[in-house]
Parts: sequence; structure tokens; C-alpha cells
Amino acid sequence: MATQPLVLHAHATGPNPIKIAIALEALKLPYRVQQWEFGDNPERGVKGAAFLKINENGRVPALEDPNTGVVSWESGACMNYLRRVYDKQQSLGPLSQKEQDVVDFEKWEYFLLTTLGPMTGQTNWFRHYHSTKNDDALARYEAQTYRCFDVLEGQLKKSGGASILPGKVTAVDYHFEPWVRQYSFAGISLDKYPGIAKWLNEMKAREEVKQAYVKVKGAAP
Repeated sequence: MATQPLVLHAHATGPNPIKIAIALEALKLPYRVQQWEFGDNPERGVKGAAFLKINENGRVPALEDPNTGVVSWESGACMNYLRRVYDKQQSLGPLSQKEQDVVDFEKWEYFLLTTLGPMTGQTNWFRHYHSTKNDDALARYEAQTYRCFDVLEGQLKKSGGASILPGKVTAVDYHFEPWVRQYSFAGISLDKYPGIAKWLNEMKAREEVKQAYVKVKGAAP
């Protein structure tokens, strides 16, 4: 039986839906992108009644799978759902099922979800969107973002900038790519991060990454 297209709920500017689209592309799963807008428009807004029926938290991504009836939200939950249900070859997962390899995968995934992503997001917020200028807050989050980039640079030295987990590109790289790509928008310099710069360029050149950006950013509202 043919796989029915999954539905990826997204908006065109955020990094988190992109990572799920990259995984869908890598797994060659059919999917369509449903675009939403910021705000509480009842039919089109992520804080509106229609979307809140899909995700009570009013954030993208959310992922609906008509093949199983499962609805997931939060990018980590969406990614791990795809890995459990559709990645039978473990192509996106840890290097092996040895406990250290599994833990290494999880710790870098969680580092992005709990630290690098949120710190970069707060840097973006205080640099571009906060209604009142707050240099102290911006300086704090910028410093924390640089600290996270220091940590990531050190890890990438282990693979020569080829992948975050030495040995192969995994879903961990997919988690990081859309956030690290925002470095310039966040006002972050890569001058001291040759490993990150090399890794990011190689990720941008991957077909699943290119197609994910095309589909998410080009999807009709």
C-alpha cells in the first residue's frame, strides 16, 4: 500500500519546521507543507482556534501522519517519531545501538533543543524584535550563543567538519542546520569557527537540505 503524504505544519521563516522537512526528504517520504502565520487569526494563525486543535502550544512544527493517525509536535518529538516509524535502516540515527553511541546522539540532539537553539532564538529576539532596546539582554544571549558555537566547533574537530557525530550525517545534523544557518541574522561571526563554516557549507549542498528549503519556503499559505 502506498504511503499517504504526511502533513508538515510550518511557517516560512522559522528554523524548526525545516529540520523535519530535511528528515522527510532524506527518508523519501511523501509530504505536503501547510503554511501558517503568526498571530491569533482563527483560521490561519498559530495561536488561532484551527491550529490549536492540532497543537495546543500554538507553535510549529506539527506533523500529522494519515498512515498511522499520529499527530506530533515539538521538533524533537516529530523527528524521533519519523525515526522510529519510518527509518527502519537507522540511516538517521546513532552510529550503532551501543549505549555510548545512543547517548552521544541524544546529548547532541538535546544540546540543540535546550541550549543552542533557544540561545540563538533569544539573540534574534533582542536584536530584531524586542519592542524596547535592551543591550544587557542582547549581550547575555549573544555571549551564550557564542559559547554554544565554541562547544559545537570543538565537537566538529573530531570529524574534520564533516558531521556532528563522527562517522556519518545523522538527524543531529538536521537539527542543527537551520539554527546555525541563522548565524548572520543573529549577528554571529564564523571567523573563529572554521569547522562550523565547513560543516554548514557541506550541509547546504546536500540534496535533502536544498529540497527542504524549497518546499517549506515555497509552500502556499
